[in-house]
Amino acid sequence: MRAPGSTRRPSSSTETGCAPPARNPFPTRAEGPVRSAHERGRSRSAVRRAGTILAWRARGLHPLEPDDAELLQHWRADPVAAQEIGIWPGPLHDLRERLVSYVEDRTRDDFVVLLPDDTPIGHIALTDEDFVDGTAEAYLLLAPEHRGKGHAADALAALTDLAFGELPLQRVEALTHTENAAALATLKGAGFTQEGVRRSSCLHRGRRHDNALLSLLRTEWEAQTRPRSWDHV
Repeated sequence: MRAPGSTRRPSSSTETGCAPPARNPFPTRAEGPVRSAHERGRSRSAVRRAGTILAWRARGLHPLEPDDAELLQHWRADPVAAQEIGIWPGPLHDLRERLVSYVEDRTRDDFVVLLPDDTPIGHIALTDEDFVDGTAEAYLLLAPEHRGKGHAADALAALTDLAFGELPLQRVEALTHTENAAALATLKGAGFTQEGVRRSSCLHRGRRHDNALLSLLRTEWEAQTRPRSWDHV
């Protein structure tokens, strides 16, 4: 998944930032069948409606807006994000412009992660949404002071509830470095299965890194016995 307003370099990450290759925090997959503009627009409208539903149901995700640019800029300036996840923040006006493009992007759905008291603590998204193939990719970055407290697992649960409980997706993918034990543990705790390793698939600080590819399927999400996001309303 692409990081808003930043120059991306794939690298390792913490529990809250599953690092992306150049375009996304999880690598892009092969393009699916070409869809008409009408079909893409209809699918995107469904995403927006579902995003609104999840926001009030889960009370933990709120649609990302261009006005959130300064908040995201602060999170992305964190040394852990810059050094371990591979994010170098750019100018604030560039980030605002990018967030405007995200709102219009028919292949992604972005949220601010909120605590019960509405404190914003991170950015989570479904990207590369393809309702023909039924696939999407996951992105997550938490503020440094809120890492390691279980919020990443809660946010991923809400995101997969959106993907499979409100949208017609069949598969959500994630990619992170094989050395990123925290991110791997968080993803596996959310039900993702590691499918394999993409050897030497990214470059960071002059070193080649392997990436682990993980996924969660609709049938696996359906088998989970945890409460759903809408159960917390």
